[in-house]
Amino acid sequence: MNISLHTLGQELDATIEGDADLALSGLAPIESAGPGELAFIANKKYRKHLETTGASAVIISDDAAVTRDDLSYLRMKDPYLGFVKALRLFHPPARYADAGIHPLAHVDPTATIADSATIAAHVSIGRHVRIGEGTVIAEGTVIRNDVTIGNNTLIYPNVTILDRTIVGDKVIIHSGTTIGSDGFGFAPVEDSYEKIPQVGSVVIEDDVEIGANSCIDRGTIGATLIRRGAKLDNLIQVAHNVEIGEDTVVAAQSGISGSTVVGRNVIIAGQVGLVGHITIGDRVTIGAQSGVSKDLRGEGKLFRGSPAREIYEELRLEAAIRHLPELIKTVNRQQTRIEELEEALRLLEAQ
Repeated sequence: MNISLHTLGQELDATIEGDADLALSGLAPIESAGPGELAFIANKKYRKHLETTGASAVIISDDAAVTRDDLSYLRMKDPYLGFVKALRLFHPPARYADAGIHPLAHVDPTATIADSATIAAHVSIGRHVRIGEGTVIAEGTVIRNDVTIGNNTLIYPNVTILDRTIVGDKVIIHSGTTIGSDGFGFAPVEDSYEKIPQVGSVVIEDDVEIGANSCIDRGTIGATLIRRGAKLDNLIQVAHNVEIGEDTVVAAQSGISGSTVVGRNVIIAGQVGLVGHITIGDRVTIGAQSGVSKDLRGEGKLFRGSPAREIYEELRLEAAIRHLPELIKTVNRQQTRIEELEEALRLLEAQ
């Protein structure tokens, strides 16, 4: 597919500098792009490649300085957003599969499936399931009883969605993920544990994306809630009765313990662990590998470390720790000197 710079400028709402009739065949990284390709610069450290790139056109920021007149440019406030929009133009989404129910799928007679939905081979759909218009359930997925799935949702192969789960519109769930498994609830009884029945549900609102091999437990009672627009990476654990707020993102290998509430527009980096029954305020950022043991509040604040502290305090502690080996040597030298002086004083007193 070739797209002219003029068309891209209109679709991206960008200012064109150069040949508006230039035909571009696709996108490529600026350091490896070749003739006929469109590149972009969203990070200042890549500006050095502007002098050597083989691309024919580059998406740049409104204030970026340029020296090459053999290139064409698309100027816009947010070049990364321009890259995302251009990527969609060059690679428009294709439907995963044609509508209809594959003959090798098992669909309970009580289920309600929209005519425009796709049910692929080896899918199992239980009692009283409802699946909306345009939704795709890919190969090997198991959907248990009383599940509701909205419109234009994509469930990739080998997903398990258990009883009473509600999934909204335009949700994406990647392979290997389990939604609605039992929460980790056990009551200690002397030297053993009594399993607590997990009779709640999971509610996933519209425009949520959940990565591969993630686990979202149903509530003990009530629901585990994933609010509109939240994005969960691969290998995420969400425990029972957790609530994740709108437009919050959670990176890989993070775990959220039971009954924790995470606010809106929160950023949780990779390998973060949150204990249960705490609250994370709106627009908080938690750095990678942090251990969160108490409430974190304050819009726009960044926390890091284990236990997680506000970033300024954490940086001061890191700076102090770097001096710790030399400080220990100094203390040991002083201890040796004190012992020598004490021994000298003892000898003087003995004379």
